[in-house]
Amino acid sequence: APAAADRRALDLWCTLPAVPRRQDGRPAGGVVHRVPVPRGGTVAVETWGEGPTVVLVHGWGGWRGQLGAFVAPLVDAGHRVIAVDAPGHGDSDPGYLGPRRGTVMEFVEALEATLERFGPATGLVGHSMGCTVVGQVLAAGATPERVALVAPNHGFEDVVAMFTGLLRLGGRTADHLRASLEEVAGRPMAGFDLAPLGERGVTPPTLVVHDRDDRETPYRVAVELAARWPDTRLVTTQGLGHHRVLASPVTVDAVVAHLVERGPGPGVTPAANTEASGETRR
Repeated sequence: APAAADRRALDLWCTLPAVPRRQDGRPAGGVVHRVPVPRGGTVAVETWGEGPTVVLVHGWGGWRGQLGAFVAPLVDAGHRVIAVDAPGHGDSDPGYLGPRRGTVMEFVEALEATLERFGPATGLVGHSMGCTVVGQVLAAGATPERVALVAPNHGFEDVVAMFTGLLRLGGRTADHLRASLEEVAGRPMAGFDLAPLGERGVTPPTLVVHDRDDRETPYRVAVELAARWPDTRLVTTQGLGHHRVLASPVTVDAVVAHLVERGPGPGVTPAANTEASGETRR
């Protein structure tokens, strides 16, 4: 019964992972705002400092505190930092599908609402699926000066294939699910892929950071992204996985330097790659 199985699979796809909040690296002193989003309710948006704006975007099942290690050094460098919780995440209201449910489009709409409320950003930082969200606002016309992507997620076609394989769904059910997802999103699954954006001329100078031991998003995604996006530098860590990489001094130093234009510029060949051991700098 493909249609019935599809309904259950779609529900599972939109269900957030049942995990407690992970690390919180935020400094004191943030101001929390409530920003309305198009499908109803509000999202929590926290701000620090004054100056050119950098927006931090968490991933699926995450929250703004996970990117808190970037806040203090960016504020010290003269930036205003904004971190947003997507609907159903962190301190935001539930999304339109109800508690513990979410969609990538709600992530995108939350970032768009934040930019509309607080003005354009000179820098965007995404983690995991937050990188796809950053890519979507770039494709829609956002023009930050620089972007940093930490542990970018693989293409949605790959994710759908992994998901249907995990559930052992048959071909007809998988097709039903793909069609349902595209109906919810209003676009083909391939429209969320990051790598092709490099050929569209919408990507600013970019830093990509990825750990070789990441078990949630494969390191090969970062390698492909660095090869296909112009003006991109890849920093590789080891031993930090998918979440600890966010708080590593290796990552924080590289991202902050990139966003405030210190150190090596991003305008290097796509093959350029900096190796760093996360284990020695935790």
